[in-house]
Amino acid sequence: SEIKIDAAAVSPQITWGTSPAHTMALDGEIPDPESAQDPAARLARSKALGHMGLDAGERLLGVPVQHVFIGSCANSRISDLKTAAQIVRGRHVAQGVKAWVVPGSQAVRREAEALGLDRVFTAAGFQWREPGCSMCLGVNDELVPPGERCVATSNRNFVGRQGPGARTHLAGVAAAAAAAIAGCIADPRELTREPADG
Repeated sequence: SEIKIDAAAVSPQITWGTSPAHTMALDGEIPDPESAQDPAARLARSKALGHMGLDAGERLLGVPVQHVFIGSCANSRISDLKTAAQIVRGRHVAQGVKAWVVPGSQAVRREAEALGLDRVFTAAGFQWREPGCSMCLGVNDELVPPGERCVATSNRNFVGRQGPGARTHLAGVAAAAAAAIAGCIADPRELTREPADG
């Protein structure tokens, strides 16, 4: 069989809970744990909402964030950095947000710097970091403090992944970049409709 999907009609995705399975449309509503068929899944969803400080039916758009991490070996390729740079060019990281870009490898770092992407990010208020695991899994004391919220392009968000009590939302690079600029979970499609300065 052949299935065709109009990708333009698919909303960007973000996690609301503590597993990549806890994913929803960025402009959607957090599902009710009771909607899960399996009792173990219902319990896991309920615990995830408690950890994340969120409620079923709540929308994530506009939820404040304190950290944005664009990195990880899986989602910090040169194509990812180009996408994020398109969002942040001519804009600036919101006050109170700590935003990092960690290239996925030394080869990616060199190519990005040759293209001037590092300067785009630093001009926008991001920290341009050396390649490595970094905040992806909270090494070298590069942690999200307890109770604070991070939008990350990592591929895991279980409890404790970015530090004890950290609240991690996994998202694509465009959504992460948009969150850094807006200071809250934001739809990157809105930023691409608005002209940036410069």
